[in-house]
Amino acid sequence: MINIRPTLTGTPVLETERLILRAPVTSDFDAFAAFAGSDRAAHVGGPSNRALAWRGFCHLTGHWVHRGYGYFVFTDKTSGAPLGMSGPWYPEGWPEPEIAWSVWDAAAEGKGFAKEAAIAARAYAYGVLGWTTAISLIDPANSRSAELARRLGAVPEIDTVVMDKPCTIWRHPAPDTLTDGGMEAYA
Repeated sequence: MINIRPTLTGTPVLETERLILRAPVTSDFDAFAAFAGSDRAAHVGGPSNRALAWRGFCHLTGHWVHRGYGYFVFTDKTSGAPLGMSGPWYPEGWPEPEIAWSVWDAAAEGKGFAKEAAIAARAYAYGVLGWTTAISLIDPANSRSAELARRLGAVPEIDTVVMDKPCTIWRHPAPDTLTDGGMEAYA
């Protein structure tokens, strides 16, 4: 039997003060599956069993293949532990391109990691992909994500339904209104 370690080649790696953002790799799956199987995933379609989590994880990887961009897994720069994901996202059925995020590890919540990752992902979408606008779709019951969107300068625009789920469209500031290409302070 041939042992192949698949990876996405040619995908960017972003670095922030405390994080490395990179494309998903197979070894991230256990952390993703733990998150997807928990009540913490309620605002992103979970909880899911491990088999459905695998399909969701492969959706993340496939988005890179078919769109040329996608969620970055953000990892602790020191330990390499996967903490969550954030990135430019535009699957079929979305009203427009999104900057999205999820924190997989409950111990990583409340430390500014999601904001740091989302700022880097948004700067990538604006600076490299050439996006001129971005939204974040947030479950109205997800107060933590709504607060993060506010801290990113996004404003609630309209309530809608995407994939049969109610959500609020939060509009991010335009790239020309952000300083330092959108890589403002991570704190």
